[in-house]
Amino acid sequence: MKLDGKKILVTGGAGFVGSHIIDLLIDEGCAEIVAIDNMVRGRPENLADALARGPVRLVEGDIRDRRLMDGLVENADVVFHQAALRITQCAEEPRPALEVMVDATFDLLELCVKHQVEKVVAASSASIYGMADLFPTTESHHPYNNRTLYGAAKVFNEGLLRSFHEMYGLNYVALRYFNVYGLRMDIHGVYTEVLIRWMERIAASEPPLIFGSGDQTMDFVYIQDVAHANILAAKADVTDEVFNVASGTETSLNQLADTLLQVMGSSLCPEHRPERKVNPVQRRLADTEKARRMLGFQATVPLEEGLKRLVTWWQAQGDD
Repeated sequence: MKLDGKKILVTGGAGFVGSHIIDLLIDEGCAEIVAIDNMVRGRPENLADALARGPVRLVEGDIRDRRLMDGLVENADVVFHQAALRITQCAEEPRPALEVMVDATFDLLELCVKHQVEKVVAASSASIYGMADLFPTTESHHPYNNRTLYGAAKVFNEGLLRSFHEMYGLNYVALRYFNVYGLRMDIHGVYTEVLIRWMERIAASEPPLIFGSGDQTMDFVYIQDVAHANILAAKADVTDEVFNVASGTETSLNQLADTLLQVMGSSLCPEHRPERKVNPVQRRLADTEKARRMLGFQATVPLEEGLKRLVTWWQAQGDD
């Protein structure tokens, strides 16, 4: 599918991933791009360039507002569904998590069927795997090791998409994001990422804190690669499929801290503290072959380069 001339709706459009998708959609020549965001995690400055550069409109509202969403979906050819609560917030506020992550997603897909949307590209998550049994983890891995409400909601979302495809022929692709980082990460919220906290400490000449051994691993993927995967998923002649979006490279917390210290030109050493609580997911490593084969997707930004870009951006935020 060509995106040139299409009308697009991006839920969570002023957020971390959504705003980067919009940047790339402008380059695709879309006729109209509407971002819906409640501005809790989204920020207007994330869309400042896009609003100045292309046919972008920001609607401040809640995806639980069915009347509002009905009007927005009615005018959309393609929907990128990125709106979600953070994994930690889901644990602390399970009912709002259900309303946003499950009920509002059901309502959205129902509206997509009603208004004959051509395709939905939906954000899923590596959280659905929990602590995987096999590494690298392929898309066929079962979802029964997940122990989080966030992961459960994403499993349900994937099931909804598949059932709506079966019942109504709704075209979709779901993307299981692994550990996404980069420009426009949430630096102001309650649930800031470990990278942000580490940068703050290193800038203050304090060592980054690692709780536990630091052997826990993640599969980091840079934000612009994630946005690119979304564009490829929309354009590919592929439906009723789910893909890992990751670098396919395993990085421990110790390695991450060392690389960040190096990038920031610091001679500090990480400080280890006792593990606060057992993290059920000690390891993440994606098999990325399916996305490469069917979407032509491959992560292009290595961790050190991505961290350099993140640090440069983060330092500029402090200067504003």
